[in-house]
Amino acid sequence: MHSSRPPQPGPPALTRPDGTPVRVLVVDDDPDLAEVLSGALRYQGWEVRTAEDGASAVAEARALRPDAVVLDVMLPDTDGLTVLRRLHEVRPDVCVLLLTARDAVEDRIAGITAGGDDYVTKPFSLEEVIARLRGLLRRAGMARQPADGPRLTVGDLVMDEDAREVTRAGELIELSPTEYELLRFLMRNPRRVLSKGQILDRVWSYDFGGRAHVVELYISYLRKKVDAGREPMIHTVRGAGYVLKPVRP
Repeated sequence: MHSSRPPQPGPPALTRPDGTPVRVLVVDDDPDLAEVLSGALRYQGWEVRTAEDGASAVAEARALRPDAVVLDVMLPDTDGLTVLRRLHEVRPDVCVLLLTARDAVEDRIAGITAGGDDYVTKPFSLEEVIARLRGLLRRAGMARQPADGPRLTVGDLVMDEDAREVTRAGELIELSPTEYELLRFLMRNPRRVLSKGQILDRVWSYDFGGRAHVVELYISYLRKKVDAGREPMIHTVRGAGYVLKPVRP
């Protein structure tokens, strides 16, 4: 049986990069287990919702836009891996931790192949679930610790706001003041598509009156410095804007 003992004090709370609570969806048809898991995750300061079957899981995901999902593979209305694929349609970059009672290698491979990021086998401890979720969220660049101080981290891209230094994979990147502000805005909103208007308003603080080409120009400058010789992190979403995404390991 899983451990219902409250998790012991540990590392500082994780938040989303913008400082708001991490959002987690717990999907399990066992109400007692769902309640215990939800309580442990709320203890971390996270916003948590629950669902007891596949249909409600997809509906809750559309409403919550979760950063992570704890998903039982065995659900009453549909196969958990089918639900997993539908969750990725709603939120393509969501981190998914699978709960399974089956420890066979082929079951683990099926879960990872379907898009799961990690799994725990029942019975499990709450500490293990929390540790796995924290690891997934940080590696995906979807959360950070207040203890990180003035550091923003998205994948292997790190910004030290006190030193005004930026590194990627440990290599220092020299940026102009405007490039720095543009990158900081992107890093504070990872995986979020930002329009040219939003970028102009935030980085330049006034309306360029149709001269949005300045955004394109500075995005090109950033790409030459941040993405040069590396797998790209800065992406154009045609007709919508730009998005910064961590590179999957």
